[in-house]
Amino acid sequence: MISSTMAQTMPVDTSTISIKDTTTTLFDRRAAIKNYRPSIAGIAVPAVMVGYGFFALKNPTLLSINHTTRAELREDNPGFSTKIDNYLEYSPALAVYALNLAGIHGAHNFRDRTMILGISALLMTSTVGILKNSTHILRPDGSTYNSFPSGHTATAFMGAQFMWQEYKDVSPWYGVAGYAAATATGVLRLYNNRHWVSDVVTGAGIGILSTKAAYWIYPKLQRLFIPKSAMNAMILPTYNAEWKTAGISLVFLPK
Repeated sequence: MISSTMAQTMPVDTSTISIKDTTTTLFDRRAAIKNYRPSIAGIAVPAVMVGYGFFALKNPTLLSINHTTRAELREDNPGFSTKIDNYLEYSPALAVYALNLAGIHGAHNFRDRTMILGISALLMTSTVGILKNSTHILRPDGSTYNSFPSGHTATAFMGAQFMWQEYKDVSPWYGVAGYAAATATGVLRLYNNRHWVSDVVTGAGIGILSTKAAYWIYPKLQRLFIPKSAMNAMILPTYNAEWKTAGISLVFLPK
């Protein structure tokens, strides 16, 4: 008890003022945080995609696929050029926020999904940046030595997996639409002569894995930081019916 003041009020049973509900709520916040457990197939498929890209860096057969695909696309579409892929790559992630604004709510609130997307973007951009700088693969158009992997494709598939995770329980078609936009982004990177097939495949795998990793990491960060700050101490009102006194109490809770 920090302080108390005499009060002329109706007698109240002090048992009605309990910290049980408050402490239970605080402890339940930790228990309510659900872990994300991706399936083996959900990890294996994008991992194989990334592995394909690394294998294609030296394998003659896969290198041949890169060059023959590029040659066929340029032969059939010699003057093709578009900037749509520069915007399409962001469409799946932005669609998640647009759907929420339209009243179609996903798995997380604004704060949580933004944190997850931020972690995904951090993992994806750092991975892509490191690989681009370390592999020095020449782009098909001969412009720069940072072709591997495709950053546009990685961004698009990161957003597509984000859209799938948020809306798979609402309707799987939202995720399908996100993946369709991501696939279109990767295809346009090939048609624009900016990437090899292996660049696009690897970028897609990195984008998917980055989002899956973010959904796995975020619940652990919530337990590590959010509940601790909320469970250190509370200030509660108190009332003693016998002495007709009111005041406040500082209650320390275990972490």
